[in-house]
Amino acid sequence: MIFFSDMDGTFLTSTKQVSDMGWRALDALAAAGVEFVPCTGRPLSGIPAEVLAHPSVHYAVSANGAVAAKLDAENPQNTDLATVIYSAPLSREKALAVRQIARDYDVTFDLFADGDCLLRRDLYNRLDEFMDDPFILQSMRNTRTPVDEEPEQTIQRVNVLERVAMYWKDPADRDAILARLPSVDGIEVTRSYPQNIEVMEAGTSKGTAMTWLCGHLGIDPSKATCFGDNHNDISMLELAGCGAAVCNAEREVRDAADVILASNDEDGVPAYILSCVG
Repeated sequence: MIFFSDMDGTFLTSTKQVSDMGWRALDALAAAGVEFVPCTGRPLSGIPAEVLAHPSVHYAVSANGAVAAKLDAENPQNTDLATVIYSAPLSREKALAVRQIARDYDVTFDLFADGDCLLRRDLYNRLDEFMDDPFILQSMRNTRTPVDEEPEQTIQRVNVLERVAMYWKDPADRDAILARLPSVDGIEVTRSYPQNIEVMEAGTSKGTAMTWLCGHLGIDPSKATCFGDNHNDISMLELAGCGAAVCNAEREVRDAADVILASNDEDGVPAYILSCVG
């Protein structure tokens, strides 16, 4: 048995916290010797440190499946010490092609690389124009590092480029970008919020990373339970033995799920975990 869970909108509450029942569920997993794997679109450094430090957590999947990492045994919350055991990087050529499209529109251009998320400082300072939910906005600020360089420079200097993301204000910009992205060969397009577009290397997904990590740990994916709420979670819900969507999930995610749970603010995921191991 192993559990993979999206963070935002799924395991975390809408205020970006782990609920009391959430902590009880993680404690129950630790007592039973069962792994809990955060499986998120966030960069590795953006996963809540208190989650990484919990004794049920030894691995994490980040950047929509572009990275799977083993946490440091002595200091698991320090992601600089984590060991990347799986990587599906986005090529610089493809990232630059996506950037060329994005330049024509008023969007952010988030670069996930080396376990971090990098954003040009002027766009970082404008994040409140792209997100009006105060808790999501604060999370975006907390998980991004502002940089004083053009995205093209960032793309060229980072070691491992994981994925890119664009937050938009005007739906017309979203539609135009989505219409042009098929001109870039070999990419995967998804989203984790209604207001964004996320681009990875073709074949990269939470589902492929989940399947790889199960194989690495000698666990059949049919023994895995996965939780999610948005489009970037569909692949792992479909590939797991049990795919569970919270009831606040997007319709397409609920349609892909085997089980529908109570919402992220009603302890849907923790209650399900406790029903399995509590």
